[in-house]
Amino acid sequence: MPREALGLVETRGMVAAVEAADAMCKTARVRLTRFEVTRDALVTVTVRGALAEVEAAVAAGAVAAARRGEVIARHVIPAPEGQLEESIAGPAPAAAARGNDTTP
Repeated sequence: MPREALGLVETRGMVAAVEAADAMCKTARVRLTRFEVTRDALVTVTVRGALAEVEAAVAAGAVAAARRGEVIARHVIPAPEGQLEESIAGPAPAAAARGNDTTP
């Protein structure tokens, strides 16, 4: 199974981060995988999906976040190293699907 791209938008403040996430999910076929809040009110939003979709989502998210606050960084990793999957990138699609499975 091919690895999904990882897109990140880092903002100062939650409002800008939510605005970025909203734009990212509305613009492209991506999965919102996490919000990471760190010191100094920095919030990183991550999405996963096909490379072209993630690139479009990150571009739209950065523009939307800039209208509401400060964008610190934006970045796309086309095929993250496997070791990043759980710790940074969020669960892989198969793991996410298993999490919704209610069978024993």
